[in-house]
Amino acid sequence: MVTIGPAVTNTESRGYLIACSPVKPKSGVTFALAVLVAINILNFYDRNVSGALVEPMRKEFHLTDTAVGWLGTAFTLLYAVVGVPLGRIADTRSRKGLLAVGVLVWSALTAMAGFATSYFMVMVSRLGCAVGEAVAAPTATSWIGDLFPASKRSRALALFMLGVPVGGAFSYYFSGRIAQSYGWRTAMVIAALPALLLLPALLLLEEPKRGASEEKPLAPQTQSTWSVLRIPTLWWIIVSGALLNFNMYAIGTFLPAFLSRVHGLSLSGSGFATGNVYLIGGLAGGISAGIFGDRIIRTRPNGRLLLAAIIAIAAAPFSYFGLIQPVGSVTAAVILMTVAYAGLNTYYGLVYSSIQDIVVPGLRGTTMAIYFMVMYLGGASLGPLLTGGLSDLMAHRAAAAAGSPVITEAFRAVGLQQAMLVIPMLSVILSLVLFAGSRTLVADIKRRDLAMQAPA
Repeated sequence: MVTIGPAVTNTESRGYLIACSPVKPKSGVTFALAVLVAINILNFYDRNVSGALVEPMRKEFHLTDTAVGWLGTAFTLLYAVVGVPLGRIADTRSRKGLLAVGVLVWSALTAMAGFATSYFMVMVSRLGCAVGEAVAAPTATSWIGDLFPASKRSRALALFMLGVPVGGAFSYYFSGRIAQSYGWRTAMVIAALPALLLLPALLLLEEPKRGASEEKPLAPQTQSTWSVLRIPTLWWIIVSGALLNFNMYAIGTFLPAFLSRVHGLSLSGSGFATGNVYLIGGLAGGISAGIFGDRIIRTRPNGRLLLAAIIAIAAAPFSYFGLIQPVGSVTAAVILMTVAYAGLNTYYGLVYSSIQDIVVPGLRGTTMAIYFMVMYLGGASLGPLLTGGLSDLMAHRAAAAAGSPVITEAFRAVGLQQAMLVIPMLSVILSLVLFAGSRTLVADIKRRDLAMQAPA
């Protein structure tokens, strides 16, 4: 039986709550990270499955791109709101129990979409999925922060965040093919099945003590939950997260549709091409972030954010030229978008590890939940909705310019292509925000170190 009760009330000599058990040896740490990575892969498989199946759902329920965008926006709005209390629970109760319940909930609600007979039922299933998935990031990143010291966290967190591209890639690879052969409802049900294997593996893990990986003795936790909002660098990181996730959710929701409408790919073909963008670009970006993030931190405390800023601005021209390729130039479009996606995906390993550097261990889950709430409300929730709305607007303008009273698929292709040009524009702004964050990071690390010092 899974419970989410108090972990242990004994504060020991350091004043921290502990979770369930002593720190595991290295082999146990490796297995724990592997399970958490696998759970995150399922997390993003199930999150992206609606994007992979946009076109058959849109046509069956006669949806506009704005309505399609609302599926992603409603998901992220609820995800953001429920994430903060769940993040606080992750800092005070059993992370294993909380994560197990989250996996169960989001998988069950993903499968529910397989029985949907209306747009409303699809929406309800996505909202339920959002509640379950809101558990994953605060819980798992807090857990990983207690498994690995600061000098190794970029690689560990970058590996964990490979769940974003790998899970997305698998969703696009398999969901489109399954839907083309057996229908999109079957693809939804199959997306939930891996939870049957991952839940038992999760329940075998033992949690580390909170603060177990810190290299210095820790003082009792005295900071309030909302004290993290007084950290200047965190605000720059939150804004950067909103910008990044606007782009990532716009890509996740509309890239398969873009490839189908503009370049004429089938449902299976667009899913396979999008999967390549996610898998190749995501792995390249995530692995590079882990390697170079842990190297640069040895010589520059703010090096991770500086590197993230440089890569973000370098990604902008690749996404621009990928999106404006002429009809039929699908190979060039996919290659350019893969490079752009690789650049954007370095963000996770570089920036998430920077969050761990400026926050005391006892507030990491809460901080991640606050970060996710603001960035999802301000970025991810707007990405699908505004991109979809802009697509509809541009499609109407294209039809009006051609003197057509009907919005054909050709006009929808023009509208979507123009709307997605917002992605390179925001990548440039993202770079500037990350650079600003790098200017305040060193001072915030020093403040955190002072707060963590145990009395002599």
